[in-house]
Amino acid sequence: MRASGDADTTWVPALSGAACWLVIYLILPKPMWVYVFGHELTHVLWTWMMGGRVKKFKASAQGGQVIVTKNNFLIALAPYFFPLYAVLVVFAFLIGHWLWNWRHYLVWFHLLLGAAYAFHVTLTWHILKNRQTDITDQGYLFSAAIIFLGNVSVLLIGIPLLAARVDVSTALRWWLGCTQEVLRHLGIVF
Repeated sequence: MRASGDADTTWVPALSGAACWLVIYLILPKPMWVYVFGHELTHVLWTWMMGGRVKKFKASAQGGQVIVTKNNFLIALAPYFFPLYAVLVVFAFLIGHWLWNWRHYLVWFHLLLGAAYAFHVTLTWHILKNRQTDITDQGYLFSAAIIFLGNVSVLLIGIPLLAARVDVSTALRWWLGCTQEVLRHLGIVF
């Protein structure tokens, strides 16, 4: 993170956006319809990416359902690691930057991105407190591993892309080197 960008235009706004969302999350009623709609829409998008079709889509504050022609663990678990609203913020900014040169609005972009990612994390955590058929169908241990690895991958790929100072391959090499170092130290301890 230290090598990835200026704190005043990247990290302070992103963390401020996350903090703003956290305050909203703790004080106001949870916007469950918005979350459930995004959750079910993520199932739809991943179904399309995997070559399937959608037969039924339903979303409400009480829950949702998508009936698809193709299903696998990625389609089932994608809403738990793919931050749809954060991706939409990125696409909106990219289009705006391409059309109107929004480089002066990077602070606002990072603020909204921090809020959108915090929205994903907090409401995913909130919804996982209840029994989720996506999780039970795939198995708890397998689902936990995929959700953890998916979220880590989003951060390992997203942070370098966000900061645009360190490329993704360098960040992944750093991560691999640090992981090897941790495993080496654990090997010495045990």
